[in-house]
Amino acid sequence: MGDYPKDLQHFFVAGISYKKSDSGTRSRFAISNEQYAWILAAAKQRGIAELFILSTCNRTEIYGIARDIEQLVVLLCEATGESTQLFHSIAYLHRGKEAVQHLFEVATGLDSQILGDYEIVGQIKLAIKFSKENQGIGPFIERLYNQSLQTSKLVKNNTALSSGTVSVSFAAIQYLKEQVRDVAAKNVLLIGTGKIGRNTCKNLVDYLGCRNITLVNRTYEKARELAQELNIRALPAEQLNEGIADADIIVVAANADEPIIRAAQLTAPKQQWIIDLSIPNNVHPEVADLPLKNLLNVDQLSRMKDETLQMRMNEVPKARTIISTQMAEFLDWCKMRKQLAVLGQVKIKLEEIHTCTTFTSSDDTAERIQKVLNTMAAKMRVRNERGCHYLEAINDFIAIGIN
Repeated sequence: MGDYPKDLQHFFVAGISYKKSDSGTRSRFAISNEQYAWILAAAKQRGIAELFILSTCNRTEIYGIARDIEQLVVLLCEATGESTQLFHSIAYLHRGKEAVQHLFEVATGLDSQILGDYEIVGQIKLAIKFSKENQGIGPFIERLYNQSLQTSKLVKNNTALSSGTVSVSFAAIQYLKEQVRDVAAKNVLLIGTGKIGRNTCKNLVDYLGCRNITLVNRTYEKARELAQELNIRALPAEQLNEGIADADIIVVAANADEPIIRAAQLTAPKQQWIIDLSIPNNVHPEVADLPLKNLLNVDQLSRMKDETLQMRMNEVPKARTIISTQMAEFLDWCKMRKQLAVLGQVKIKLEEIHTCTTFTSSDDTAERIQKVLNTMAAKMRVRNERGCHYLEAINDFIAIGIN
């Protein structure tokens, strides 16, 4: 499958992420299961040995063993109908060791939008599973995948990289993720589309996968513009109470001088989560006393995130040390795998030499060949010289025959 070595130097990753592209652009390169299946089928026809795709709200990445990285880029762009020029303008491209390190950093949460987020591990598992079911995974990626999972587990169990939350806005997102079951399917009302409101809304979409979001703003046009950008709903301020009644989650990021949500407006007999990101508070404290209503304000969110980011940053060196150790182990496996391939080829050559009349001798040929291969393997472990292994092995084979 392809006339190139299936080794580390032919392992690539090409991707885009939240770092250089907005959610609208990323959505253009998102890969559905149908597109994923098409890519895997096309990859086989084009000589791409192994491949998997990680497509989430925050990133789309294609990993593969290929002749060159452009094969992967073209596949991704053909599947999405987007141009390679656009992709390259926002993409990162890695090869060999850099590609391996990138996957380890993704799997351990070092490359996550929220530092230390391990939700990506589950998404990697699903991506690998789909590729396996479509015969897209071979021995290289299989080994790399298992090593990345082990690395992620070691970082999670031996560092505090995932502890706490890192900003008030992210604290709200983290709170919802932890407290609200099946949060992506809930109805969300977001009041206020200023900077905090916009960022929070995008995090609801990108990080939690929420799509049932209704925006309300004092100026309806601003809410409508953001709603169109994110393909969600906007509601006039006059219909605020209607939005409150329908919502499971209410996020308030307004800038009013006094509360705009009071207990009298929360009459729906269901559990609701109300998060007030406004200063001064735009949700009256009396709401906290209502049954089935869970109110969280900026002060409470701030206590959740205070010192957390610095604590997580302090854990990064520990995580990188673990990654370095795991990478060294994987690279040793790559080296051994390459040596086994060379030894296999040498064995074939020595067996061919044995068939020549000049060197045909006793019946202990198999023993002689194995002795030569053992010597060669020992030499390869202590030095990395190219081009001399075949000649040395042949000389040893002949010398053993003479002796």
